[in-house]
Amino acid sequence: MKVKLWFHLLFLLSTVVSGCAPFLNQTLQPGEVRLGAESSFHQELKNLPDPEEKVVAAVYKFRDQTGQYKPTEVGASWSTAITQGATSILQRALEESGWFITVEREGLANLLNERKIIRSSRQAFEQQQGSDEPTLPPLLFAGVLLEGGIISYDANVLTGGAGARYFGAGGNAQYRQDRVTVYLRATSTRNGRILKTVYTSRTILSQKVDVGLFRFVSFQRLLEAETGFTHNEPAELAVREAIEKAVHSLVIEGVMDELWKLKNPDEERTPLLENYQKEVQTNTQTNYLGGRINQFRRDRFRVNVSGGTFRYAGDYSNPMFRPSAEIQAASQVTPWLSVGAALGQGILAGEGTFEGTFNHASVASEWRWFPYSRFTPTLLLRGGVISEQGHTLLKGYPQMTMGIGGEFLINNRLSITGNLMHIYTFSDQLDGVTQGKYNDFFWSANIGLNLYFGK
Repeated sequence: MKVKLWFHLLFLLSTVVSGCAPFLNQTLQPGEVRLGAESSFHQELKNLPDPEEKVVAAVYKFRDQTGQYKPTEVGASWSTAITQGATSILQRALEESGWFITVEREGLANLLNERKIIRSSRQAFEQQQGSDEPTLPPLLFAGVLLEGGIISYDANVLTGGAGARYFGAGGNAQYRQDRVTVYLRATSTRNGRILKTVYTSRTILSQKVDVGLFRFVSFQRLLEAETGFTHNEPAELAVREAIEKAVHSLVIEGVMDELWKLKNPDEERTPLLENYQKEVQTNTQTNYLGGRINQFRRDRFRVNVSGGTFRYAGDYSNPMFRPSAEIQAASQVTPWLSVGAALGQGILAGEGTFEGTFNHASVASEWRWFPYSRFTPTLLLRGGVISEQGHTLLKGYPQMTMGIGGEFLINNRLSITGNLMHIYTFSDQLDGVTQGKYNDFFWSANIGLNLYFGK
């Protein structure tokens, strides 16, 4: 009983330790004041090339236009889902980019009121001292007006989780993905023409992990333990990153459309602009979850080499697992369907009763459920012959194969495959014994590699 107790405690401890950094980062005392954390995109914004002349820009109000409140599981919440201070975030992003001179417009009433106080104070001083005070310089006016806002906040765009429990010990993990979208437009104050509009989006990830143990270790002795953590990505950080990406895109697209110029014209041929054009092209082929759409990743022809095991299921008892190997060549008929031929060899055996090496050949077809994705489940259907080693396939037994599997694409040339197949023979003589009313059959499980070639 003590061994079982220590086993459960070690299982709980190993699960917690492998649970990741958020659990090990628990705060046990108040933190010190520090500078705000920067987004992962901040450095890329600062690395923009220098402008020929900075653009004087005004931001009156860049605000949350979603009207969304925080989603809760227990009832309504009157707290907003995202920050109401997006104007301040945008002004800092404009400053950090090095491309804009921002003028105060959100607090324009306060600015004008303060200038009135300065003028009245100077007039009073002139009357008392009899000296002329210099007049205030005029306010700087903007050539470009930047407007837009946070126009979308979608909660629970993607949710999921997994868990397992065995004899009272187990754990579960859950995640949720939200999405925030930002639009930013530049308008000419000279004629009111909208010069450029860009929009960006950013996901917000929330995670929850729970691990627990609930077990009677002896009579009237119950052991109960649980731990876990929850990690919610700050929505303000996601909004800031989306705004910084919008400013970055506005600068680059403005350069490409010759709305403003680089200090060094040769930098237009730098990888910065080329990479942005590739990103735009990729974005047209990407769905809102970040997956590729309408682009088939795989080449037309493929060769598959795999190895695995056969499990005999015939007239003899005590079936055993024995090794097998297979090679297959196929061609894509459509993105979903491929057709080819397969050759293989494996051992079928029953413990102490039967064992033989068999060769098989078949016409093979494979259906991909998600041909445009990196990972896709597959359905397999084959028809062919199987014969024992030493006999030709022409004198073999007809067989039909049905199976399920999956494929993960490492790159456009190479992928990993795995499948589970049921091979049914139209004969009861495969093992040399005719017994019962069912024909012989066996199972096959394989793991292999696909090599693609030929556009």
